Amino acid sequence: MSWQETYEPVIGLEVHVELKTQSKMFCGCVNNPFHAKKPNIYTCPVCLGMPGGLPVPNKKAIEWTVMIGLATNCKTNTFSKFDRKHYFYPDLAKGYQISQYDLPFCYEGSVNTSFGKVRLNRIHLEEDTGKLLHTTIKGKKVSLVDFNRSGVPLVEIVTEPDIKNGAQAKEYGKKLRQLLRFLNVADCDMEQGGMRLEANISLRKKSEKNLPKYKVEVKNINSFRFLEQAINFELDRQAKLLDKGEQPKQETRGWDSIKNQTVAHRGKEEAADYRYFPDPDIPPIHLTRKFIQNIQDALPELPETIGQRWQKEYSLHPKQVAILLEFDESKELAWLDQVFAQLSKHSLPVSQFVNDFINKKLKLPSKNSVAQTIQAFKNLHQAETIDTRELATVIKQVLDENQDAVKKYQAGEQPVFGFFMGQVMRRLGKKVDPQAIRQALQAALEA
Repeated sequence: MSWQETYEPVIGLEVHVELKTQSKMFCGCVNNPFHAKKPNIYTCPVCLGMPGGLPVPNKKAIEWTVMIGLATNCKTNTFSKFDRKHYFYPDLAKGYQISQYDLPFCYEGSVNTSFGKVRLNRIHLEEDTGKLLHTTIKGKKVSLVDFNRSGVPLVEIVTEPDIKNGAQAKEYGKKLRQLLRFLNVADCDMEQGGMRLEANISLRKKSEKNLPKYKVEVKNINSFRFLEQAINFELDRQAKLLDKGEQPKQETRGWDSIKNQTVAHRGKEEAADYRYFPDPDIPPIHLTRKFIQNIQDALPELPETIGQRWQKEYSLHPKQVAILLEFDESKELAWLDQVFAQLSKHSLPVSQFVNDFINKKLKLPSKNSVAQTIQAFKNLHQAETIDTRELATVIKQVLDENQDAVKKYQAGEQPVFGFFMGQVMRRLGKKVDPQAIRQALQAALEA
């Protein structure tokens, strides 16, 4: 019997993302840990945790955190603060991390996925730790600490336990990375550790509504594929234990990509273990409504909204839109938007252009000029002569097979016309003057 018949997953994600501000979170050191020429060159008494070093919050990092919150439908706390999170590890020089405990900047947001909405519990801002380097010197294994990363602004985005499987977790993670890159606040370089994924995974019986009495955290996952694999493995592992009457241990585990399994690390801490208290060196943060509104007003049209508009205005298929939205820079989506508008203006099929673009049939200009791009598309589909009877036959077939779309067009939904254009051109299988198709198609629809 499959465990899916007995149990349901309870999965939440914590995503840590390094912001690409010019300076670190609480000092003026350069924020560029991945391209530093030497270890420990971007450091100062503050990010090295030396006595007397006083932290000063990075305003830009706070603005970007609020921006991320607004882009994910979060509410914003106008009163917030930074807290000390105490634990010992060699890469944490102070013996505590400056983070946020009970008053994060953002809370109660959401991100849509094809599996359903994933609610966000909170988005808070903290500082990153240093990085341990394990190596061998003169035949001895040693661990060295590079503090170039210590103090880098780190946003933590925490979901509610809404995720139901590894595939949904993967989709959520990809959408989040796309959004952060689109907003130009983070590079999300997963190989370097600029975006780290952690999954909290447990199972409960389908008849239960309360959260399970245990939680297994799989930490520091650096790819969406590994995230999906780790979740699926862990669900199977926990189901086998529950079937035997054993409750899985509440612990932290890691993902072994060689053996394709999770491995135990340590017992999982509770919030009380960190002895949180407000950082006495940093005053509380008061955000005005005007400050928040200015960030809201500066938000660009977001990828999800752009995709919905493309489907409505140009009758693009959701799968086409999903591929196009993998472009995660606003300037690339803005360029596509301009191309689509010009194609539509000149009665050229946007759907056909998208297919050519996705399948790399177009020879695009090096500077991505909109006019040259349109011309390249026209050249690719330079018209061939066609018998008018053949064209009429194909148009009739397309309309007969898509009566629902015909009714939408006749009800005034003009963008459906682009769908018909694309279908006719695809069915013809040859380069035909779009204007000739357009005239014949309009005549058939109005007959």
